[in-house]
Amino acid sequence: MTPEKVNLTKFAKEDYCYLTTRGRKTGNPHEIEIWFGVNENSIYLLSGGGDTSHWVKNLIVDSNVSVRIANQTFTGIAKIIKDEKEELMARHLLTGKYQGWREDQEMSEWGKTAWVVGIEIMTNL
Repeated sequence: MTPEKVNLTKFAKEDYCYLTTRGRKTGNPHEIEIWFGVNENSIYLLSGGGDTSHWVKNLIVDSNVSVRIANQTFTGIAKIIKDEKEELMARHLLTGKYQGWREDQEMSEWGKTAWVVGIEIMTNL
């Protein structure tokens, strides 16, 4: 039986989410507060530190993550987005939400160069 897709739309205007990854060396949970964007049953994050961010290093080793938004916690599978169309959509989504970016404007350096991470939300805990 396929898991039911989670509707994240009601969380789109929340300021932050809390991402928990597992330490790549210790296996201990690590939680960060981070900006996010919602698209269907996925959330997107931008890592300004690229692959030097510990949370990115952690999810590369173990893609199973949990995400807390408002008072709801979800499990998900994280991945570095390589698809050009999906990556651009996520960049527009996050820079629009947090920096007021619009199509007639130049995107910020963060918006243009940060690594894009997508998390497909699997279940609501």
